[in-house]
Amino acid sequence: MMNNIPQIKLGIVAVSRDCFPESLSVNRRRALVDAYSRKYNKKDIYECPICIVESELHMEEALADIKKKGCNALCVYLGNFGPEISETMLAQKFDGPVMFCAAAEENIGVLSSDRGDAYCGMLNASYNLKLRNVKAYIPEYPVGDSAYCAKLLHEFIPIARALVGLRSLKIISFGPRPLNFMACNAPIKQLYNLGVEIEENSELDLFESFNKHKNDERIEAVVADMMKELGEGNKKPEILHKLAQYELTLLDWIEAHRGSKAYVAIAGKCWPAFQTQFGFVPCYVNSRLTGRGIPVSCEVDIYGCLSEYIGSCISGDAVTLLDINNTVPYDMFQESIENKYPYQFTDTFMGFHCGNTCSKLICNPTMKYQKIMARSLPVEVTNGTLEGDIKPGDITFYRLQSTADNHLYAYVAEGEILPVETHSFGSIGVFAIQEMGRFYRHVLIEKGFPHHGAVAFGHFGKALFEVYKYIGVEEIGYNQPKEMKYPKENPFE
Repeated sequence: MMNNIPQIKLGIVAVSRDCFPESLSVNRRRALVDAYSRKYNKKDIYECPICIVESELHMEEALADIKKKGCNALCVYLGNFGPEISETMLAQKFDGPVMFCAAAEENIGVLSSDRGDAYCGMLNASYNLKLRNVKAYIPEYPVGDSAYCAKLLHEFIPIARALVGLRSLKIISFGPRPLNFMACNAPIKQLYNLGVEIEENSELDLFESFNKHKNDERIEAVVADMMKELGEGNKKPEILHKLAQYELTLLDWIEAHRGSKAYVAIAGKCWPAFQTQFGFVPCYVNSRLTGRGIPVSCEVDIYGCLSEYIGSCISGDAVTLLDINNTVPYDMFQESIENKYPYQFTDTFMGFHCGNTCSKLICNPTMKYQKIMARSLPVEVTNGTLEGDIKPGDITFYRLQSTADNHLYAYVAEGEILPVETHSFGSIGVFAIQEMGRFYRHVLIEKGFPHHGAVAFGHFGKALFEVYKYIGVEEIGYNQPKEMKYPKENPFE
């Protein structure tokens, strides 16, 4: 159950220029709400019936009404040209994400007497939003009939969910990044700019709390739930009590430390001393919490868990965090991919992490040990990974990141996990993204992104791109088609 992301109630407020018939906005608002209710979940929206906003006083009435009804997102709907002052003032005063869209003319018959001119009004609205320095989501094409605008509202819901979630998010981290792991180190200033709170703790604090949970009476119930989840994949039953103890430690820490924030994500420590002191690796527990909408990133990757959280809000489902890890062996490409799928060799790579991916996203999930750590440590202290090939299907690969000099960058690319056996270990899959080779060189390398990428299971690039724009990301990279050169891509190849 995803109980760590907000529920959106979208207030719809229609506006009207006082020299246009008010009935245009009234009737078009009703048509919009009817169209949404027929196709989508009516509980997601609230039609503000108090008035059609024509003035500042109307604006205050509408604002009070949608606040009273618990709306945490707003659609300003131009049923006609619209009053540029009061409509943008409404967006300015509303404490939450706002979108603007507008009504198209229905038919030839309206052109002689009931023409709305909202196509023109959107220009004035956008200009006034900029005058007031107000952020608003304006769709790529924001004008349409009731069915089209209902679709725009539906597309805004996950965007609003991410924006509301960010403003109410606390990231809890444990321990500094491991030695030789500067890749996941980034300034936290941009977190505060986004409204995200950060609480940084020592892993010694976590260890103390873990030890206090040793005889917690809830452990047996958590172990039973783990056994049920793992089924035949429960190959390390001797470690489950410690893992349950650790899971309860994290959940109790969240409740004791969320403070004024509604939602929490965790940037956890998992090596080099974690295994020898705790006696296990935390991957499986990380996967279980992430499956509930509480992302737990590996290796104290603060912007990694932030990225995961955004993806959970947009997709409404579990995500994961993987290393952009290794090339697909060429013999595997020839045997299993070439001439079977529309990808060239450089479009493919393998995404991997030790065992942090939710069980429902893995084929035959199995509890194992961390093979890389076990090269230099006793196997018994490396138990706790959840391993298996990640299920094939559509994915979105993405990340939000502060640069070392405090600029906010991001990337997003849609692709798929192929139904190709990995012949490897960990939580792992064979990924394919069109023009990945160029994207790897001219976005990931060129812009200095770390090796961790968040993965959402489905195609969510459009919503992610809009969230990035809304929060003010300076540069948004994506996998550009072959005919579109990157700024520093050599044109003479």
